[in-house]
Amino acid sequence: VQLQASGGGVVQAGGSLGLSCAAFGVVTSGDIMAWYRQAPGKQRVLVAAVTSGGGTNYADSVKGRFTISRDNAKNQVYLQMNSLKPEDTAVYYCRLSRLGYDEYEFWGRGTLVTVSS
Repeated sequence: VQLQASGGGVVQAGGSLGLSCAAFGVVTSGDIMAWYRQAPGKQRVLVAAVTSGGGTNYADSVKGRFTISRDNAKNQVYLQMNSLKPEDTAVYYCRLSRLGYDEYEFWGRGTLVTVSS
């Protein structure tokens, strides 16, 4: 599976930005699609994840501001980011993983989101 992310850029604090990630290859109902981010000098952390059934999980830092969604027919996952803060600045990565298979994971190339104060 190959993942292709897009939509990063520069936005002012308080603004909004949307990210998209397309999966090319076999994606099953057991696959979880997620967004992670890595700020300079920090570890990569989970931002949000979504199952094929629409179940979601969010990092506390983005709850109420970010929304993850998924289009199973298109094998795409989206991240709508509102009320952005400078601390949201990071490289955002798309990830696909499979329930019950710890080593089954794919990562897209990151897309940079910069939030200016």
